[in-house]
Amino acid sequence: MKVSDHVLERLRAWGVDHVFGYPGDGINGLLAAWGRADNKPRFVQARHEEMAAFEAVGYAKFSGKAGVCAATSGPGAIHLLAGLYDAKLDHVPVVALVGQTNRSAMGGSYQQEVDLLSLYKDVAADFCEMVTVPEQLPNVLDRALRTAYTRRTVTAVIIPADVQELDYSPPTHAFKMVPSSLGVERYAPVPDEAGLLRAAEVLNAGEKVAILVGQGARGARAEVEQYADLLGAGVAKALLGKDVLSDELPYVTGSIGLLGTRPSYEMMRDCDTLLMIGSSFPYTQFMPELDQARAVQIDIDPFMIGLRYPFEVNLVGDARATLTALLPHLERKKHGTWRKKIEKDTARWWEVMQRRAAVDADPVNPEYVVHALDDLLPDDAVIAADSGSSANWYARHLRLRGTMRGSLSGTLATMGPAVPYVIGAKFCHPERPGIALVGDGAMQMNNMAELITVAKYWQDWADPRLVVAVLNNGDLNQVTWEMRAMQGAPQFLPSQSLPDVRYADFARSIGLDGVRVEKPDEVVGAWQRALAADRPFVIDFRTDPAVPPIPPHASFDQIEAAASSVLHGDADRAGMVRQGIKSKVQEMLPGHRRRDDRPGAED
Repeated sequence: MKVSDHVLERLRAWGVDHVFGYPGDGINGLLAAWGRADNKPRFVQARHEEMAAFEAVGYAKFSGKAGVCAATSGPGAIHLLAGLYDAKLDHVPVVALVGQTNRSAMGGSYQQEVDLLSLYKDVAADFCEMVTVPEQLPNVLDRALRTAYTRRTVTAVIIPADVQELDYSPPTHAFKMVPSSLGVERYAPVPDEAGLLRAAEVLNAGEKVAILVGQGARGARAEVEQYADLLGAGVAKALLGKDVLSDELPYVTGSIGLLGTRPSYEMMRDCDTLLMIGSSFPYTQFMPELDQARAVQIDIDPFMIGLRYPFEVNLVGDARATLTALLPHLERKKHGTWRKKIEKDTARWWEVMQRRAAVDADPVNPEYVVHALDDLLPDDAVIAADSGSSANWYARHLRLRGTMRGSLSGTLATMGPAVPYVIGAKFCHPERPGIALVGDGAMQMNNMAELITVAKYWQDWADPRLVVAVLNNGDLNQVTWEMRAMQGAPQFLPSQSLPDVRYADFARSIGLDGVRVEKPDEVVGAWQRALAADRPFVIDFRTDPAVPPIPPHASFDQIEAAASSVLHGDADRAGMVRQGIKSKVQEMLPGHRRRDDRPGAED
């Protein structure tokens, strides 16, 4: 058995069933071992190492298991970094296996020699090790996987090409040998009784309680619902926790922050008590004023607790176990004016979203594109949104419910993960439909090539549906609007304008299916056709770049800055004024639902 054979054997023993990667001579030994191992764990070939890392992140986010990616030395290892940082910043377990030049060439400025230990020092800060002798295995692999799981982070194992080819010999019962063991059992830490009593005092004293949940509360859905009822609270969701609670619950105010909803903003503005569960939500300005609310945080990671707000009590523990232990100490509150206002504001918000989706645009309103999907979502859909304006519409228009799952690049907010996320999801949930919401910028950057990966593997999936919706507006739209709102600067066309690409035509050319949509009355039919297709499907939606993604709670300074960009000669000044006014008017209309929410339909 070679070292490379043992690497794959140890991965299998850990339950790793897929490795996302791209070949290169720095991992030739591993590739040969895959051939001897009948491709177990399965090597999934991406088009680019960055996409392989994103696929590993998507796999980890949607499976709960560690994602594993592999790349060659030098440029291959460098290309993994964006995806690995995405995993690190979103606290997702991912292990990178990377090659290195032969030991005899190290320090000789040899081809593709990069100091990988230094390169990975930050992204894999919790564990990064280079294997130089066979006896280091299996300990190094075990620690890489165990650390990734328990610290929810990125780890890296660097294996020089010549070491991969050595005969494997295990560590012995001898001096300076380090044997190892497999696995790690799930653990659910709970704070001590004193901390629970202090937290209960804060929550019991509050009259207007707000709850903010993140992805760390995903395993505590029933408990969070129980707390919302017991405390008469509303629940806002950080974007990574969008699938923690159903958006159909009347007290769930939706997303919070730059891409958030007005009810979430107003609940934080007016509450006197805050309970934050399983989130390190970074935008303090969207939380209560610093002297406004008494606050309790629950988080499993002591390193990440107490960072964002002057919390009175910081409980380090598993969300579900901690909520269960705290429950007997809490007192039931009546559902008075506070809870009723939250529910009324939330119902009103969904009416506003319906009306905003119905606003005419040229040629198609992007809000309508995503709003129309909401009613058509399969109950078990897995959804990924890319960074940019597509994330705005995902955050505000899609009501996740039931067993639906959704995610995006939360903290790194990098372009390009939506399609590879869904590819990763299809390998852990091949029986579920996948949907990626992508801007044309991300599509041109790297997602378009990854359709080739979809074409390579889709026939292996029990449910072949993978729908890629491209919001094609010819503009790097989020940055354009940020320039307008934050700097008061007009659109800078040399940096912002994008060429028009026939994405659906490309999909059909590689054996997938697709359609271009250029009229509002074609939107629903396109979604229905894609969700009923017998193969992956690309919808090229030609959308209006003038529809503003500025949040409904935008400050006067932001509105003034956007107006300033008009005065300074924005190339699309007429369109942005027209669409901005029409969108804002919807928030001021009396609260009632439209009978027909298609663009242009009458009340």
